Amino acid sequence: MNLPLYRPAPASTTRYLFFTGKGGVGKTSLSCATALKLAESGKRVLLVSTDPASNLDEVLEVSLSNQPTAVPGAPGLHALNINPVAAAEAYRERVIGPMRGLLPEAALRSMAEQLSGSCTVEIAAFDEFSGLIGNPETTKDYDHVIFDTAPTGHTLRLMSLAKAWDQFLDHNTSGTSCLGPLAGLEKQRAVYEATVKTLADATATTLVLVSRPQLAALNEAERTSAELRALGVGNQQLVINGMFATKCPEDVTSQAMQRRGLAALAAAKRFIGSLPSFIVPLKPINILGLGGLRVLLGNDAAAAGTPKHLSDWTPPAMESLEALVADIERQGSGVIMTMGKGGVGKTTVAAAIAAMLARRGHAVHLSTTDPAAHVAQTLAGQVQGLTLSRIDPAAETKAYTAEVIQAQGAKMDTAGRALLEEDLRSPCTEEIAVFRAFAREVSQGQDRFVVLDTAPTGHTLLLLDASEAYNRELQRQTRSTQPESVMRLLERLRDPAFTRILLVTLPEATPVHEAAALQEDLRRAHIEPFAWIINQSLLHSGSCDPLLQCREESEHRYLREVVEKLSPRTGWLPWQPEEPIGPEALARLAGSRISIASLP
Repeated sequence: MNLPLYRPAPASTTRYLFFTGKGGVGKTSLSCATALKLAESGKRVLLVSTDPASNLDEVLEVSLSNQPTAVPGAPGLHALNINPVAAAEAYRERVIGPMRGLLPEAALRSMAEQLSGSCTVEIAAFDEFSGLIGNPETTKDYDHVIFDTAPTGHTLRLMSLAKAWDQFLDHNTSGTSCLGPLAGLEKQRAVYEATVKTLADATATTLVLVSRPQLAALNEAERTSAELRALGVGNQQLVINGMFATKCPEDVTSQAMQRRGLAALAAAKRFIGSLPSFIVPLKPINILGLGGLRVLLGNDAAAAGTPKHLSDWTPPAMESLEALVADIERQGSGVIMTMGKGGVGKTTVAAAIAAMLARRGHAVHLSTTDPAAHVAQTLAGQVQGLTLSRIDPAAETKAYTAEVIQAQGAKMDTAGRALLEEDLRSPCTEEIAVFRAFAREVSQGQDRFVVLDTAPTGHTLLLLDASEAYNRELQRQTRSTQPESVMRLLERLRDPAFTRILLVTLPEATPVHEAAALQEDLRRAHIEPFAWIINQSLLHSGSCDPLLQCREESEHRYLREVVEKLSPRTGWLPWQPEEPIGPEALARLAGSRISIASLP
């Protein structure tokens, strides 16, 4: 399949560009490289991250805030992060500030309490997002506004919120919501409506679906394409990042990598042919800084020099996943959570752990909190003793709504019941329902092993940080004591004998540093990770392909950084010639060890 190279041209680029896709496919690198290319052609460009776990700062090598910041060395290019927490603080002040001096302090405290949950964080971040699209004055100084979005499930949520809040305002008659008085939202009504219109305008907005030459990533891109078309976002194109063609035909590793990529493209041929599609070749370097971004969309292979003799390097001490699980197994039950940046292999690691424990005779439940779940596809078969589930937001919201109405509706008159039902139609109700489901899954770890494949970093942190805030919001909606699973959630997450958190990373700069930041956030919440897992390592792959040798050499500094500076203990998993799908492949992966024979 001969696809053209991705080369964004100012003449054919719409004003708004959205980059989205499965975690780890290279959205940030491609959005940054596109922004830089447009700026260097003379355009004024604003680059915006809507990802709670943004790494724009690291890729651009500049410290960003929620205000446009000039990128040194790139005239015409500005960038900003939509920080959900900062956005929520600003939103609370906009709602409460005008009432200071007019209402008693007790009333102001009550409003602040009501506006302290993740519902407020979500709508505040959306408020900033929509302002950049629906209010022309906000971005009038720029020719292009480029959005580096969160992984797919959250992008869908972000874009669907435009319609969700618009519809909620249409039908709300009480003047209140889980966000307090609706006056602040009503003021944004025109902006929300303009956002919906602009997203659907093919002359104004292009959605760039980013994928890797991997079947799971291409399948998710296809699902996302269909769902966003249903929301009215129809002007789409596909960019397949990291295409690899080996220069070493006798090499097993490079031949396998090339074969896997071509097989994935062949399997997705219909989808790829259904929209404008492009490729970006795999590069031998980590894409960091303006120089790296220029290499990404450059016209040559950008050789990174000749690698050193790889056999001269001794790796730090690392363990197999099997050895880590053997320690976890001794507890007999509990919760195991895989966390980290999108695309690092959390789902694969979670499935491998669950299958291993089940085969050893334990009762195991494998579940996911990721809106774009791939657990079932990765497991691809039944294992005795292993049950599987996904936290389905729609189903959880329906069940939670019915529960609240049953508990409270019978005690209310017709008007009161109508107000309750209206409140529960708020998009925030879904967040509450999903949180309760997460707490319920964790509670099952009392008598079995529960393996949770969590959502990418930022969403997971919002979920964990929300425990006390959700308790308050649940109390407001249900006016009753919460389930034991919710009340004991933080206690269980903080208990190292009950919950083992595995931080999964790749041996690359951004995944390692994002996992390090996540570890610090967890520690501030008094949650200590059990171990790190370095996944998809090319260490001692034996490849003779110069590009893969350069990539293997670039791993060395990050392997040492994790083992010697960051992790209490470290597991290691090699890059697999065949995708680790199905119980047998997962078992082989879990038992992988660094070959002593390959060491000098």
